[in-house]
Amino acid sequence: MARLLDYEPHDRKEGRLLSQSKSSKKKKNVYVPPAKQKKGNGALIWLTIAIAFIAVVIILGINNSSKPHAFDYKELPRLGAEDAKVKLVEFGDYKCPSCKVFSEQIKPLLVKDYIETGKAALYFANYAFLGPDSVTAAVAAHSVYLQDPEQFWAYNDAIYANQGDENTVWATPERLVQIAKDAKLDIDFDKLLSDINAGVGSDKVAEESRLAETTLKVGGTPSLFVDGEQLKFNNYDDIKKAIDEKLGSDK
Repeated sequence: MARLLDYEPHDRKEGRLLSQSKSSKKKKNVYVPPAKQKKGNGALIWLTIAIAFIAVVIILGINNSSKPHAFDYKELPRLGAEDAKVKLVEFGDYKCPSCKVFSEQIKPLLVKDYIETGKAALYFANYAFLGPDSVTAAVAAHSVYLQDPEQFWAYNDAIYANQGDENTVWATPERLVQIAKDAKLDIDFDKLLSDINAGVGSDKVAEESRLAETTLKVGGTPSLFVDGEQLKFNNYDDIKKAIDEKLGSDK
């Protein structure tokens, strides 16, 4: 039975929620008049060379874009066994409402079906683009990770559970520390506040965001990579199918 992911991913360029099933715009058919024939073969030769060059560029571009990205998994927070056969990387923004839905509706299914069974592991990377406090929240989560990696996912869940309106600045240092306290994390809260105010880990957050936007061309959040390949999904069954294909006969 299909288990739907009832959300619209947040599109980076549009700056608004946008259904992935509708995100691709159909190209209009544009009439291009034929070039006028010129005397001699020179123009034809150069045209042939240009077409061949463009074809090579397109082929190389397709090959490069289809190559799985080699993530440095050891640098990312991990949920699940390190030796899990399938590795999932989620790019998220703590201010993104769709990421909240992913955290609360999709992640529990992944945990039950694949992570607890040791078949897959989930990693988290930041794509903080919705506002300055997107970075503040990401820095806070990274600070918790540096203090104790085992506390990261509890804090990750807590931030999403306490998410404010994306059009307001709600992820302040004080509120982020209070969220950690309410979640009863076993960390140094004074250090957490100090790290947030000092921007500890902001360079790491910026690096991951650049990777998402510039290298991987991630269009919005949440975005999911399965063994280095970006997955376009509309529901949990899409994710499940992709993981099962990777597992093959081992599922």
